[in-house]
Amino acid sequence: MAYSVEHRLPSKIYAHVSPKSRGGVSLFDFDAHKITSDNAEQFVSDVDVIQRVWQELTEHGFTVLDPCYDLPDDSSTVSINIAAPPAVYEEYFETILVTEEREVIQPGAVNLRRTRTYIDTARADRPGFISPEGLPAANLLEGVALEQPATTLRGAGPVPDPGYFHLTTDQVAEYLGARSVHARGCTGKGIRLSMVDTGWEEHPYFTDRGWSGTVLLGPGAADVEVDEDGHGTSESANAFAVAPGIAFTMVKALSTNLLGAFIEAARQDPPPQIISMSLQYDRKTELAALDPLLAAVVSLAVRNGTIVVCAAGNGHFAFPAQHPDTIAVGGVYRTDGGRLMASNYASAFTSAFYKDPVRTVPDVCGLVGMRPDATYILLPTPRGSTIDQDQSRRAADGTTPGDGWALLSGTSAAAPQVAGACALLLESDPSASPSQVKKLLMQTASPVSEGWSNLDTGGLSARAGATGRGLVNVDRGFDLVRGLRAMG
Repeated sequence: MAYSVEHRLPSKIYAHVSPKSRGGVSLFDFDAHKITSDNAEQFVSDVDVIQRVWQELTEHGFTVLDPCYDLPDDSSTVSINIAAPPAVYEEYFETILVTEEREVIQPGAVNLRRTRTYIDTARADRPGFISPEGLPAANLLEGVALEQPATTLRGAGPVPDPGYFHLTTDQVAEYLGARSVHARGCTGKGIRLSMVDTGWEEHPYFTDRGWSGTVLLGPGAADVEVDEDGHGTSESANAFAVAPGIAFTMVKALSTNLLGAFIEAARQDPPPQIISMSLQYDRKTELAALDPLLAAVVSLAVRNGTIVVCAAGNGHFAFPAQHPDTIAVGGVYRTDGGRLMASNYASAFTSAFYKDPVRTVPDVCGLVGMRPDATYILLPTPRGSTIDQDQSRRAADGTTPGDGWALLSGTSAAAPQVAGACALLLESDPSASPSQVKKLLMQTASPVSEGWSNLDTGGLSARAGATGRGLVNVDRGFDLVRGLRAMG
């Protein structure tokens, strides 16, 4: 990955501290691919250790973003989210922080590249890691993982007509088999679905249909009523289209504190039954210090009964979609004539980290457009948001800047589509576990035999796994659940 070292540090840096683990094994001695729901419990820290770390860091000038007092004895905390100016990190951990400008795939444009700023130490033995070895902090801490920029995988005035073939959200629901399930009285009613994304606004698209949601602020985020980027608002329409009865929560995340926002989503009371993640990290051949922490909290969420649905990427090697406990979602393109083919915009790959057993991504697919810009699904977006302006100007999607609509897709759209499908299946069988729902989706998906996935992740053919088991078919899954219940 191309990058250049710069010398401009932000005024505030976010990170995650791992207190000494209950099992006596450091999270940082484990690669992320070795952490699953079977062993994640050993990386949880005891409450008294967490509180001591909280006091120590606070005394030395760090802001602790997690509630670390009044925790239950069975707390599943594996890390503490902190923030501080660079100088505080450098003094306390006796290190030097630097920035690296690394080239990344630009959100919504797989054929474009730009740079993002990553924070690292001058002599890190792994990306984004601060070791407390040799310092007094080593008595309490296993290490520190610096947050890294996450990637949004995205492909109101009057509803525009862009003048070319595209899908409406009603068609998305129909082509995934959800409309017929709605007709039989199943809408995902009351199923708690949370998205971790850029925010959510009450666009007329939602209010006209009687759909509402709650916004929680992830650590460091502000303004619950505003989605400046527009990504979260737009992509949430996919979840509502498939499962209009959901109890919806958006956890507004900073792209530089994604892990903190995921933890905020998972610790809700009651916890969400589904978490949909379209913000991802790009991990092809190297894992960062942050990744074992993310793997642990994903594993614990799944172990506690939460289904975690993740976008596979748009030319990215998305993480945590690579984690075997997640449902990794790729892309299928449905033509105007009804043919199904692999989206050449969506990622498909074999993980370089999960090898026993081999982890292939995706598991199943939602509906995604084609290169170069995946301008495929007409979605609501906050007027004047980044997406509202960028899609009309850069992608020339047929909408106008400030009209509150955008034509976009990508696996960011596919993930909430599949999360909505999970909600319908959970309503039909509330006792189903995350692994059972995943298996059901894979068993009943519509196979795809044409097309190729994104060339940036190897350009797999559909027959070689570009679409996993295929396009989600909720109708078929619903019938299978009802049939099994009738037999049992």
